[in-house]
Amino acid sequence: MSLVGRSLIRVDDFSAAEIRHILAVAGDMQDHIGQRLDLCAGRILATAFFEPSTRTRLSFESAMQRLGGSVIGFQDARTSSAVKGETLADTARIIESYADVIVLRHPVEGSAKIAADYCRRPVINAGDGGHQHPTQTLTDLFTIQRERGGIDGLHIGLCGDLRFGRTVHSLLHALEHYDVRITCIAPDVLQLPERYRPARRQVSLCQRVEDVLGDLDVLYVTRIQRERFPDASEYEAVKGTYIIDAELLERSKPEMLVMHPLPRVDEIAYNVDLDRRAAYFGQAAYGVPVRMALLASLLGAVSSDGIEAPAPSTQRIVGEPRCPNPDCANRVEEYSLPQMVVLGDGRRRCDYCDLELAV
Repeated sequence: MSLVGRSLIRVDDFSAAEIRHILAVAGDMQDHIGQRLDLCAGRILATAFFEPSTRTRLSFESAMQRLGGSVIGFQDARTSSAVKGETLADTARIIESYADVIVLRHPVEGSAKIAADYCRRPVINAGDGGHQHPTQTLTDLFTIQRERGGIDGLHIGLCGDLRFGRTVHSLLHALEHYDVRITCIAPDVLQLPERYRPARRQVSLCQRVEDVLGDLDVLYVTRIQRERFPDASEYEAVKGTYIIDAELLERSKPEMLVMHPLPRVDEIAYNVDLDRRAAYFGQAAYGVPVRMALLASLLGAVSSDGIEAPAPSTQRIVGEPRCPNPDCANRVEEYSLPQMVVLGDGRRRCDYCDLELAV
C-alpha cells in the first residue's frame, strides 16, 4: 500500500513500517535541509489554523516551501468564515478546491476526522483539542532516534499535563511499536486518562519526578494547559507543580534528553537551556524535515509503495447514539454522523474523540 492521498488524523492511521518510512525520509531531508528541493513544485499546502500556533504552522510552511511548493491559509479562526457560522465540513470542502493537502488545527476533539470525512484531499491533523497531535509525535520519535541513536530499550518519563496534553496522547500510541518502558509523572488531577493508556503496554504512574529521574533516558515535559481546564480554579491549584531546573538535572543521567513540545511556561527553567541534556529547541527544528517527509509522501513526491499498511480496522458502526463527550466534534458539528468502533469486550469507542462507552 502507498501513503499517497492518505490522511493523518491519529497516529494509528500509520503502521509501524510507515512510521519508520517517514523517519527514514526525514533523515534524508535533514541531510539536505539547507537546499531547496523541487519535489513538490506546483503543489499547494493550505494551513487552516483555528487555534494559535508557532512551531507547527511555521514548520509546515517552511517544509512545503523547502520542497518547492507554496502555501495558503489562515492562522486565526476570526479571519475565516467560521465566524459567520460556516461548518467545518463546508470549510474543508471549500479549501480542497484551492490546495492539494490541508493541515488543520482546531480546538474540538475529532475535528480533523470531520474535515477528512467531507474532503477529498489529504488532511493532516495539527492538533484537535486535547485529543491527538500526530505530526508532533513523528517529530518526537525522530528527535529521540537522532539524538539517542535509537528508541528501543529506553525508559521514557512523561511529565506534566497528561490529562489534556495531546502530544502525550499521540506519543503513547506510537511508542507501542517500540520496546520501551514508560512512566507517567503527574498529580492525580493531571494523570493520563484511561482512554489514552496503551492497550498492549504496562505504564507506571508516579507523582514525583525525583522518584524516577535517575533512571530515565528521556524526560518529556509538557506545560499545564490553562486553556483546556473547564474551571480556572483547577488550573490555579496545579500550576507550577513541576519545575525542571539545572539543580534537579544533576540527579539525572548525563546522556538523558529533556524534551518539550513547547511552548513552555514555567515548567523548564532557563538555566536548563545550556545543559547538554536540553533537546527541546533541536526538537522543534526537527519538525521541518519530518513534515517535509510527510508532505512528500502524501503527495507522492517520494515513493512509499509496498510498505506494510495498518491492520484492517475493527468493526465500525454508523448511526449509533451521539457521543456524550461535550468536547467531541460529533456533538459540536451536529450534522456529523455518530461513528463508533466496536471493541472486543462489547464496549464501543467514539471514532472521533476515542471516548470509550459501556453498552
